Amino acid sequence: MTEQRTQQRTEHRVPLAVEVDPASNLTDLVLDAARRRPDTALFRRWTGDAWVDVSPAAFLDQVRALAAGLVAAGVGPGDRVALMARTRYEWTLTDFAVWFAGAVTVPVYETSSAEQARWILADSGAVAAVVESERHAALLAGVADGTPQLRRVWTIDDGDLDRVAAGGAGVDPADLEERRARAGLDDLATIIYTSGTTGRPKGCELTHGNFAVLARNAVHAVPEVFAGEGASTLLFLPLAHVFARFIQVLCVASPVTMGHAADIKNITTDLATFEPTFVLAVPRVFEKVYNGAEQKAAASGRGKVFARAADVAVRWSTAQDGGGPGLALRAQHAVFDRLVYSKLRAALGGRAAHAVSGGAPLGERLGHFFRGVGVTVLQGYGLTETTAPTCVTLPASVVMGTVGPPLPGCAVRIDEDGEVLVQGPHVFVGYWRNPEASAEAFEDGWFRTGDLGSLDARGNLSITGRKKEILVTAGGKNVAPAVLEDQLRAHPLVSQTIVVGDQRPFVGALITLDADMLPTWLANRGKPAMSVAEAATDADVTAELQKAVDAANAAVSQAESIRRFVVLDTDFTEEGGQMTPSLKLKRAVVLKDFDAQVERIYAGQRA
Repeated sequence: MTEQRTQQRTEHRVPLAVEVDPASNLTDLVLDAARRRPDTALFRRWTGDAWVDVSPAAFLDQVRALAAGLVAAGVGPGDRVALMARTRYEWTLTDFAVWFAGAVTVPVYETSSAEQARWILADSGAVAAVVESERHAALLAGVADGTPQLRRVWTIDDGDLDRVAAGGAGVDPADLEERRARAGLDDLATIIYTSGTTGRPKGCELTHGNFAVLARNAVHAVPEVFAGEGASTLLFLPLAHVFARFIQVLCVASPVTMGHAADIKNITTDLATFEPTFVLAVPRVFEKVYNGAEQKAAASGRGKVFARAADVAVRWSTAQDGGGPGLALRAQHAVFDRLVYSKLRAALGGRAAHAVSGGAPLGERLGHFFRGVGVTVLQGYGLTETTAPTCVTLPASVVMGTVGPPLPGCAVRIDEDGEVLVQGPHVFVGYWRNPEASAEAFEDGWFRTGDLGSLDARGNLSITGRKKEILVTAGGKNVAPAVLEDQLRAHPLVSQTIVVGDQRPFVGALITLDADMLPTWLANRGKPAMSVAEAATDADVTAELQKAVDAANAAVSQAESIRRFVVLDTDFTEEGGQMTPSLKLKRAVVLKDFDAQVERIYAGQRA
């Protein structure tokens, strides 16, 4: 591991630990798993009343059969095949079958609008699509005029995959093997379209090597999570997102036993029955777990007990980074482990010792809380363009507030203006059919992430915000909104928030209420039930939000602090166009849709 410092730049590079045969591709991961551990459980499928194991050998047979069917249906080498479904076993099966057929997978979020789906299908030139339901099939039929190259649409719920597989019975296995082995690490595996927080989504070209090399090296770097005996995870994040997609590949490479959870409403039951050893989630999930437990404890009259338990968990975790907890703290921790922490671990299935968080920063206190409970949250950092993780916190050396060091083979550089630059075998080739954007994304072989950050002496990366989201007040003060927004979203009453103030006299914020948490919060304070719209003007709610704003302001200077805020009577949603499918705010859309509310913040103020 080396570290290089140059004037006004900091760079950290970790050498590649695992070499991968350049002639191999992602399908070799399945063959390797079938050879090494043919009878172990590579997957578990929910049958309606139980989880049923699927061995690597059985999965390989199913993949080959479906791939042969795709070949028989006319899918050619390099053809793009769209995949639009929730997170379910058939998603992974189809993904690998497309690769076995020598084709390229193009994920489409199952929540996508007709226009979004039309753009992705047309831009990628997809010749076929696998969708989950009749609703999805009807959506694609409605955009047929704009996607003339789309020849076939197969629907999972209608049993089409079985029919496609049956149609491939006459395909020569030798021909299929030639198709499978044709691609090397440098060949295109998938085109993943960015969520599109600004402008039209761009297709990121990711190769077999991007996934395979990174997955092999991630397993090497974090063996405590991915290489342990009996390691398993239940995937409930959308596989159309690169984060979950990478974990899917990593599980096959490990191999880690993986299950799929299509309906987030059943996730508590699914976790309890599956009992994963690690879970994958975004920070909002961890915030909701904490806030839900806190509000439930308050409702049962045990609010003070939970508050004390949370404080002990944080102090116990913090002590791990020093000389370790003293005798009194260890005793308190043991008591609360029986009373509180064991119940929280049970909510994750009871066996999860680790969690992997990505997509946004996780608050430092929340990280300490979960480690104190017995679930170490590893934060990962990356983008679609970097095949998900560039960095991840390591279990043996977690530094709270950072996303850890680069994974083996990866490098991070901090440019003069604080922008994070990335290099390594996981960095994408470029944007599909968009050479101008591809050229703009790189500088001297480094990918420009658009994120702002810093590296500590040990090479741990901290992310402080987005370069394009920096606000400059009328007084010339630069403000990174992410710091304030992350703090505010941790409050039980807050669903989303957006900090404003560009070219304004001071910093303000729009805040939306969490409809799930609101009823419990009101009941715990003896207040009558009310709608989100009614709560937005309630004096007690406003006072509580002012406390949350004051707490967030403590993390920044006075010039950066929020002076005024407006509580909205509605939330930002994907359906409303203000959020991406991966739950990122579309700032330009929010500012346009709620322009009148922003103006209320600054009414009567002079620059």
